[in-house]
Amino acid sequence: MANSYFQFKQFRIEQGACAMKVCTDACVLGAVAAVTGAARILDIGTGTGLLALMAAQRNPTATIEAVELDAAAATQAAANFGASPWAARLRLHALPLAQLAAAHPQPFDHIICNPPFFRHALRSPDARRTSARHAADDTLSFAELARFATNFLTPAGRLSVLLPPPEMHEFEREAATAGLFPATRLVLRHRATSKPLRHIVEFGRRSGVPEEQELPLHEPDSEAYTAWFQARLGPFYLAL
Repeated sequence: MANSYFQFKQFRIEQGACAMKVCTDACVLGAVAAVTGAARILDIGTGTGLLALMAAQRNPTATIEAVELDAAAATQAAANFGASPWAARLRLHALPLAQLAAAHPQPFDHIICNPPFFRHALRSPDARRTSARHAADDTLSFAELARFATNFLTPAGRLSVLLPPPEMHEFEREAATAGLFPATRLVLRHRATSKPLRHIVEFGRRSGVPEEQELPLHEPDSEAYTAWFQARLGPFYLAL
Protein backbone atom coordinates (compact mmCIF):
# COMPACT_ATOMS: atom_id res chain seq x y z
CA MET A 1 0.00 0.00 0.00
CA ALA A 2 1.37 3.43 -0.99
CA ASN A 3 2.33 5.83 1.78
CA SER A 4 -0.14 8.57 2.61
CA TYR A 5 2.63 11.12 2.15
CA PHE A 6 5.98 11.63 0.39
CA GLN A 7 8.55 13.79 2.16
CA PHE A 8 10.90 15.88 0.04
CA LYS A 9 13.74 18.05 1.33
CA GLN A 10 11.78 21.30 1.21
CA PHE A 11 8.14 20.23 1.07
CA ARG A 12 5.79 17.36 1.84
CA ILE A 13 3.23 15.75 -0.45
CA GLU A 14 0.16 14.41 1.31
CA GLN A 15 -1.40 12.00 -1.19
CA GLY A 16 -3.91 9.82 0.63
CA ALA A 17 -6.87 11.40 -1.19
CA CYS A 18 -5.27 11.27 -4.64
CA ALA A 19 -5.81 8.46 -7.15
CA MET A 20 -2.29 8.81 -8.55
CA LYS A 21 0.61 8.92 -6.10
CA VAL A 22 4.11 10.42 -6.38
CA CYS A 23 6.16 8.39 -8.89
CA THR A 24 9.74 8.51 -10.12
CA ASP A 25 9.06 9.52 -13.71
CA ALA A 26 6.91 12.48 -12.63
CA CYS A 27 9.70 13.58 -10.29
CA VAL A 28 12.13 13.48 -13.22
CA LEU A 29 9.76 15.69 -15.23
CA GLY A 30 9.59 18.15 -12.35
CA ALA A 31 13.37 18.19 -12.07
CA VAL A 32 14.19 18.71 -15.76
CA ALA A 33 11.40 20.92 -17.14
CA ALA A 34 12.99 24.18 -18.28
CA VAL A 35 11.17 26.45 -15.83
CA THR A 36 14.16 28.64 -14.95
CA GLY A 37 13.44 32.20 -15.97
CA ALA A 38 9.71 31.62 -16.52
CA ALA A 39 7.50 34.27 -14.92
CA ARG A 40 4.23 32.33 -15.24
CA ILE A 41 3.99 28.53 -15.09
CA LEU A 42 0.95 26.26 -15.39
CA ASP A 43 0.68 22.64 -14.21
CA ILE A 44 -2.20 20.88 -15.98
CA GLY A 45 -3.71 17.96 -14.07
CA THR A 46 -1.68 18.68 -10.97
CA GLY A 47 -2.95 15.73 -8.89
CA THR A 48 -1.04 15.97 -5.61
CA GLY A 49 0.52 19.28 -6.69
CA LEU A 50 3.93 17.66 -7.16
CA LEU A 51 5.02 19.35 -10.40
CA ALA A 52 3.82 22.78 -9.31
CA LEU A 53 5.73 22.48 -6.03
CA MET A 54 8.91 21.31 -7.76
CA ALA A 55 8.63 24.27 -10.14
CA ALA A 56 8.18 26.62 -7.18
CA GLN A 57 11.33 25.26 -5.55
CA ARG A 58 13.39 25.53 -8.75
CA ASN A 59 12.14 28.99 -9.75
CA PRO A 60 12.06 31.38 -6.75
CA THR A 61 10.19 34.19 -8.51
CA ALA A 62 7.60 32.50 -10.75
CA THR A 63 3.85 32.61 -10.23
CA ILE A 64 2.58 29.05 -10.58
CA GLU A 65 -0.98 28.03 -11.35
CA ALA A 66 -2.36 24.50 -11.38
CA VAL A 67 -5.51 22.88 -12.76
CA GLU A 68 -7.15 19.77 -11.29
CA LEU A 69 -10.55 18.37 -12.24
CA ASP A 70 -10.87 15.73 -9.50
CA ALA A 71 -12.36 17.40 -6.41
CA ALA A 72 -10.56 15.27 -3.82
CA ALA A 73 -7.19 15.70 -5.52
CA ALA A 74 -7.77 19.44 -5.91
CA THR A 75 -8.48 19.78 -2.18
CA GLN A 76 -5.33 17.83 -1.32
CA ALA A 77 -3.16 19.77 -3.78
CA ALA A 78 -4.44 23.07 -2.35
CA ALA A 79 -3.52 21.86 1.15
CA ASN A 80 -0.05 20.83 -0.05
CA PHE A 81 0.41 24.25 -1.62
CA GLY A 82 -0.68 25.99 1.57
CA ALA A 83 1.72 23.98 3.72
CA SER A 84 4.69 24.69 1.44
CA PRO A 85 7.19 27.56 1.71
CA TRP A 86 5.81 28.99 -1.55
CA ALA A 87 2.10 29.24 -0.77
CA ALA A 88 1.93 32.89 -1.85
CA ARG A 89 3.07 32.01 -5.39
CA LEU A 90 0.83 28.96 -5.94
CA ARG A 91 -2.81 29.04 -7.09
CA LEU A 92 -5.13 26.10 -7.73
CA HIS A 93 -8.01 26.04 -10.23
CA ALA A 94 -10.43 23.21 -9.40
CA LEU A 95 -12.09 23.08 -12.81
CA PRO A 96 -11.79 21.53 -16.29
CA LEU A 97 -9.15 22.94 -18.62
CA ALA A 98 -11.88 24.16 -20.97
CA GLN A 99 -13.26 26.42 -18.23
CA LEU A 100 -9.83 27.88 -17.59
CA ALA A 101 -9.47 28.52 -21.32
CA ALA A 102 -12.88 30.24 -21.37
CA ALA A 103 -11.64 32.61 -18.66
CA HIS A 104 -8.81 33.71 -21.02
CA PRO A 105 -5.89 33.60 -18.57
CA GLN A 106 -2.75 35.59 -19.23
CA PRO A 107 -0.22 33.63 -21.34
CA PHE A 108 2.16 31.25 -19.61
CA ASP A 109 5.91 30.99 -20.19
CA HIS A 110 5.92 27.27 -19.43
CA ILE A 111 3.20 24.62 -19.19
CA ILE A 112 3.93 21.27 -17.53
CA CYS A 113 1.72 18.22 -17.88
CA ASN A 114 1.80 14.53 -16.96
CA PRO A 115 -1.44 13.81 -18.84
CA PRO A 116 -3.79 10.82 -18.77
CA PHE A 117 -2.51 7.97 -20.92
CA PHE A 118 -2.86 4.20 -21.54
CA ARG A 119 -5.56 4.89 -24.15
CA HIS A 120 -5.88 1.26 -25.23
CA ALA A 121 -5.00 -0.58 -22.00
CA LEU A 122 -7.37 -2.38 -19.65
CA ARG A 123 -9.09 0.05 -17.35
CA SER A 124 -8.86 -0.01 -13.58
CA PRO A 125 -12.01 -0.80 -11.56
CA ASP A 126 -11.14 2.33 -9.55
CA ALA A 127 -12.96 5.05 -11.50
CA ARG A 128 -10.80 7.88 -10.16
CA ARG A 129 -7.56 6.03 -10.96
CA THR A 130 -8.92 5.27 -14.44
CA SER A 131 -9.68 8.96 -15.00
CA ALA A 132 -6.20 9.94 -13.86
CA ARG A 133 -4.45 7.36 -16.06
CA HIS A 134 -6.58 7.11 -19.22
CA ALA A 135 -7.01 9.83 -21.82
CA ALA A 136 -10.67 10.34 -22.67
CA ASP A 137 -12.76 12.98 -24.37
CA ASP A 138 -14.64 13.74 -21.13
CA THR A 139 -11.45 14.33 -19.09
CA LEU A 140 -8.43 15.62 -21.03
CA SER A 141 -7.75 14.68 -24.64
CA PHE A 142 -4.36 15.11 -26.28
CA ALA A 143 -5.92 17.45 -28.83
CA GLU A 144 -7.41 19.65 -26.09
CA LEU A 145 -4.07 19.87 -24.28
CA ALA A 146 -2.20 20.76 -27.47
CA ARG A 147 -4.74 23.42 -28.51
CA PHE A 148 -4.71 24.99 -25.05
CA ALA A 149 -0.91 25.19 -25.05
CA THR A 150 -0.87 26.78 -28.49
CA ASN A 151 -3.41 29.38 -27.44
CA PHE A 152 -2.00 30.21 -23.99
CA LEU A 153 1.78 29.95 -24.30
CA THR A 154 3.82 33.10 -24.85
CA PRO A 155 5.50 33.25 -28.30
CA ALA A 156 8.70 31.73 -26.87
CA GLY A 157 6.88 29.56 -24.31
CA ARG A 158 7.39 25.81 -23.92
CA LEU A 159 5.20 22.84 -23.10
CA SER A 160 6.80 19.90 -21.21
CA VAL A 161 4.93 16.58 -21.41
CA LEU A 162 5.59 13.12 -19.92
CA LEU A 163 4.12 10.05 -21.67
CA PRO A 164 4.96 6.45 -22.57
CA PRO A 165 6.53 6.21 -26.07
CA PRO A 166 3.43 5.08 -28.05
CA GLU A 167 1.24 7.75 -26.47
CA MET A 168 3.94 10.38 -26.98
CA HIS A 169 4.01 9.62 -30.71
CA GLU A 170 0.25 10.13 -30.78
CA PHE A 171 0.51 13.35 -28.79
CA GLU A 172 3.22 14.67 -31.12
CA ARG A 173 0.82 14.30 -34.05
CA GLU A 174 -1.84 16.30 -32.21
CA ALA A 175 0.74 18.91 -31.15
CA ALA A 176 1.95 19.35 -34.74
CA THR A 177 -1.63 19.90 -35.89
CA ALA A 178 -1.94 22.59 -33.22
CA GLY A 179 1.38 24.20 -34.21
CA LEU A 180 3.75 22.84 -31.55
CA PHE A 181 6.85 20.74 -32.28
CA PRO A 182 9.41 18.78 -30.22
CA ALA A 183 12.46 20.83 -29.20
CA THR A 184 14.04 18.34 -26.78
CA ARG A 185 13.39 14.70 -25.94
CA LEU A 186 14.53 12.83 -22.81
CA VAL A 187 14.17 9.04 -23.03
CA LEU A 188 13.77 7.43 -19.59
CA ARG A 189 14.89 3.81 -19.12
CA HIS A 190 15.24 1.68 -15.99
CA ARG A 191 18.75 0.79 -17.20
CA ALA A 192 20.75 1.57 -20.32
CA THR A 193 19.77 -1.78 -21.88
CA SER A 194 16.08 -1.59 -20.89
CA LYS A 195 13.32 -0.62 -23.26
CA PRO A 196 12.19 3.03 -23.15
CA LEU A 197 9.88 3.63 -20.20
CA ARG A 198 8.75 7.23 -20.73
CA HIS A 199 9.51 10.17 -23.00
CA ILE A 200 9.74 13.71 -21.65
CA VAL A 201 9.36 16.07 -24.59
CA GLU A 202 9.55 19.84 -24.57
CA PHE A 203 7.51 21.49 -27.31
CA GLY A 204 7.85 24.92 -28.88
CA ARG A 205 6.52 26.74 -31.92
CA ARG A 206 9.54 26.13 -34.16
CA SER A 207 9.82 22.86 -36.10
CA GLY A 208 13.15 21.05 -36.45
CA VAL A 209 15.12 18.05 -35.26
CA PRO A 210 14.78 17.78 -31.46
CA GLU A 211 17.81 17.42 -29.21
CA GLU A 212 17.62 13.90 -27.72
CA GLN A 213 19.15 12.49 -24.55
CA GLU A 214 18.99 9.03 -22.93
CA LEU A 215 18.48 8.69 -19.17
CA PRO A 216 18.95 5.34 -17.44
CA LEU A 217 17.55 5.68 -13.92
CA HIS A 218 19.66 2.87 -12.42
CA GLU A 219 23.20 1.58 -12.79
CA PRO A 220 23.58 -1.57 -14.95
CA ASP A 221 24.01 -4.12 -12.18
CA SER A 222 22.35 -2.58 -9.14
CA GLU A 223 19.43 -0.53 -7.88
CA ALA A 224 21.72 2.47 -7.33
CA TYR A 225 20.61 5.61 -9.12
CA THR A 226 22.83 6.91 -11.93
CA ALA A 227 24.95 10.02 -11.37
CA TRP A 228 22.72 11.96 -13.81
CA PHE A 229 19.62 11.07 -11.80
CA GLN A 230 21.26 11.92 -8.49
CA ALA A 231 22.38 15.32 -9.76
CA ARG A 232 18.86 16.28 -10.90
CA LEU A 233 16.88 14.79 -8.01
CA GLY A 234 19.43 15.56 -5.28
CA PRO A 235 17.77 18.90 -4.43
CA PHE A 236 14.50 17.03 -3.78
CA TYR A 237 14.99 13.47 -2.51
CA LEU A 238 15.90 12.98 1.14
CA ALA A 239 17.98 9.91 0.30
CA LEU A 240 20.24 11.75 -2.20
